[in-house]
Amino acid sequence: MADTTLDTRLEGVVGGRTAKALERGFGLRTVRDLLWHLPRRYSERGELTPLQGLPVGEHVTVLAQVLDVRSRQMQRGGRLLEARITDGEGSLQLTFFNQAWRANELVAGARGIFAGKVSEYRGSLQLQHPDYELFGSQRSGGEAEGVTPEVSELLDQAAALAYSERPVPIYPATSQLPSWTIGRAVGLVLDAVRSAGGLDDPLPFEMRSSEGVLEFGEAIELVHRPQKRGDWQRARDSLRFREAFELQLALLERRQRFHSLFGTARPGATNGLLAAFDGELPFELTDEQREAGETISAELAEARPMHRLLQGEVGSGKTVVALRAMLQVAENGGQSAMLAPTEVLAAQHYRSIVETLGPGLTERLHPVLLTSKMPVAERRRSLLALASGQARIAVGTHALLSEGVSFFDLGLIVVDEQHRFGVEQREALRLKGTNPHVLAMTATPIPRTVALTVFGDLETTFIRRVPPGRQGITTFAVPVQENPSMAARALERAVEEVAAGRQVYVVCPAISMTAREEGDAQVDELLNSIEQTGSAPPPPLSSVEQTMQEFASFPRFAGFRIEALTGAMKADEKDRVMRAFAAGEVDVLVATTVIEVGVNVPNASMMIVRDAERFGVSQLHQLRGRVGRGSIPGLCLLMTNAPAGSPARERVDAVAETSDGFDLAERDLELRREGDILGTAQSGGRSTLRLLRVTEHAELIERARDLAAQLLSRDPLLESAPLLAAQLAEEEKQRNLDNLAKS
Repeated sequence: MADTTLDTRLEGVVGGRTAKALERGFGLRTVRDLLWHLPRRYSERGELTPLQGLPVGEHVTVLAQVLDVRSRQMQRGGRLLEARITDGEGSLQLTFFNQAWRANELVAGARGIFAGKVSEYRGSLQLQHPDYELFGSQRSGGEAEGVTPEVSELLDQAAALAYSERPVPIYPATSQLPSWTIGRAVGLVLDAVRSAGGLDDPLPFEMRSSEGVLEFGEAIELVHRPQKRGDWQRARDSLRFREAFELQLALLERRQRFHSLFGTARPGATNGLLAAFDGELPFELTDEQREAGETISAELAEARPMHRLLQGEVGSGKTVVALRAMLQVAENGGQSAMLAPTEVLAAQHYRSIVETLGPGLTERLHPVLLTSKMPVAERRRSLLALASGQARIAVGTHALLSEGVSFFDLGLIVVDEQHRFGVEQREALRLKGTNPHVLAMTATPIPRTVALTVFGDLETTFIRRVPPGRQGITTFAVPVQENPSMAARALERAVEEVAAGRQVYVVCPAISMTAREEGDAQVDELLNSIEQTGSAPPPPLSSVEQTMQEFASFPRFAGFRIEALTGAMKADEKDRVMRAFAAGEVDVLVATTVIEVGVNVPNASMMIVRDAERFGVSQLHQLRGRVGRGSIPGLCLLMTNAPAGSPARERVDAVAETSDGFDLAERDLELRREGDILGTAQSGGRSTLRLLRVTEHAELIERARDLAAQLLSRDPLLESAPLLAAQLAEEEKQRNLDNLAKS
C-alpha cells in the first residue's frame, strides 16, 4: 500500500479476518500496534526447545524435530495419526484425527515450530491437532544462467547456511493466533511500510550517532526479521534506548509545561495561622520535617505552581508537613483539598486534622469531610461551605472529583498515597482551581529508577526517619504449615497484649469466602503468583468473617471486645468502629487492608497478618506501620502458608528482616520486577513498558533523562525535532503517561 503509515488500520494491510483476530487477541488495531508487538524470544533453526516440564493446560510454542510418525485405525472408525517430536532428550506426542495426509509433511527428521495446548494422556504429554510450520529447504532446484555447477552448489550451501542461522521470532500468541500467523502479518506490514517510503525517525541524527542507536526503520525491521543473532540484539538495544529517552522526555516536558503555568502565590506570614499552629504543637518537628516544610513553603510563595512528591517512611509525619502547607495557603484566603484513597483513611485524616488544629483554628478554618457515602444533608453542607469559601480545608475520597464539587479558591491539592491515583484523577481535581499547587505524598518508598519512570514530572522530597520516642516494631514470619505451635502461640501472644491493656489488629486478605476488598489490586495480582508445591491449589483466603467466627469460639478470647472493619460496611458503621478502636473501647480489630495507611492508634501494640504471602512487600510494610506508633514497642506477626524458598515466602521474609522502607523498596523491585509496581496492563492505552526494565536498566534510564533534559534545555519547544514534538503530543492525547502512574 502506497499510503501505509504507522496509524493505518490493520484490516487494510493484513486483511479483515487477521485484523479482527489481532484485535480480539491483543487489542492491536494499527500498524504501529502490530510493529510494537515484539517477539518474546528467538529460536535458532538448529536449536531445539526443551520439552520436559511443559505446563499442562497451557498453550505453548516449541521448536522441535519429528522423530517418527504412525497411523492406526480407531475402534469406533476413522484413523488416528500420531507423530512424536523431540528435543534430543524428551519427546512430545502430536495427535491428528482423520488427517492421514499430514504424514507426507511430518516426516522423520523434519524440524519446525509446533503450537498447541498441552494435555496429558496415560501419563504422557501431547498436543491434539496442533498448528505447526516446518522449515522448508532453501535449495533453488536449478542453476542460474552462466553459473557453473560448482559455483551453484557453493551458492546453495551459502543460502542454506544463512537460512539455518536465521533466528526464528516467537511472538506472544494465542490458541487462535499462532506465532507464525502473527509473523506473516508483521511481514506484510513491514513490506507495505517499506514500499510507502519507510518509517520516519523522530530521534535527532546527532543523538542516534552519539548513542550508537540504529535508525528506527532498521531497528523495527531487524527486531522482526533478523538475519543473524546479533541483529535482534542490536535492534532491541536501540528500541530500548528510544523507549527510555521518549518516556523521560515526555515526563520532563510535562514538568516543564506545568512549571510554565501561572497560579497564585501563597506566601507565609510572620505571625499568622502557621505561627499559631506551630506554637501549640505538643512536639518538636524533626529536622527532616522542618526542611521539607521550608522547601514546600518557598514553592507555595511563588506564582509558579508547585508540583512535588513527598516520600516518607511509615509514621514519619508527612501529614503534619502537609497540614502546615494548608495553613500557609489558608493564610492567603485559599483552600486546600486532601484526596485520600479510602473512606476510612479520609475520615481518619479529617479527625486527625481537627484534633491537631485544636478548637480555635478549627473554627477559623472550618475543615469539612466529603465522601460518596455520607448522608445527603451533611454532604450538602460540606459542598456549600466549599463553594462559599467558608471551608478552607476539605478532606475526601474520589467524591472530591465529582462534577458537583466546586471551590471558592482552590490553592493546594494534597494527594495522599499518590500511587493509588492516576494522573488524570490528579488533573481532574487540579482543574477545579486556577493552576493550584500540588503536593503528592506516599508512604511507600520508591526506588529512584521507579520514581524517574513513574513520577518523573514531580520534584521529590524525602523524610527517611520517624520522630524520636517511638519504640519501633519487631516483625516475625510465622510459617503456619511448618510450625503449627508458632501459629497457636501467636494467638496466646495477642491474649497477653490485651491483658496488659493494649490493643491488637488482625488483618485478613478477604472480607468473606466470596468477597475481597474492593480495589485491593495487590491481593488480586498476587493470587496468580503464589508458588505452591505439588499440583494442589492454594488454600482459601483467610477472611474477616471466618476469623470473627474462630475468635468467638476461642476460650481465651472470652470477654474480649472484638469488632470487624471492612470496606463493604456502611460509612457510619466504619466510622463508629474506628472511633471505638481509637478510644480504646475495642480490644481486637479484625480488618481488611482498609487500615493499611493513615490509621493512628498509639495504644495498638500488636498486629497479626493472616496469609501474609497474599500481600506485596510494600503493603505489608504499610500494614505493620499501624503498630508501634506510641511509647509501646510494636510486634507484627506475619502468618504464612508459603513454602520455604518460594518467591512468595521471600517477600514475607524480606519484610521480617528489615524495617527500613527504602531498603524494602529496592528488594521489592528485585522480587516483583516493575510489572506489578508500574502496572503493565492498564486499560485505555498501550502497555506501560515494552523493553525497558527498571531493575536492569537503571543506568540507561539515568542517561536517557540527562539527554532529554539537555535537549529541552536548549530547545524547550523541540523546534529542532518536530517529529518528537508530534509524538509527545500524540502520547498526551492518548494519555499513555496516565496509564504509567496507575500503580
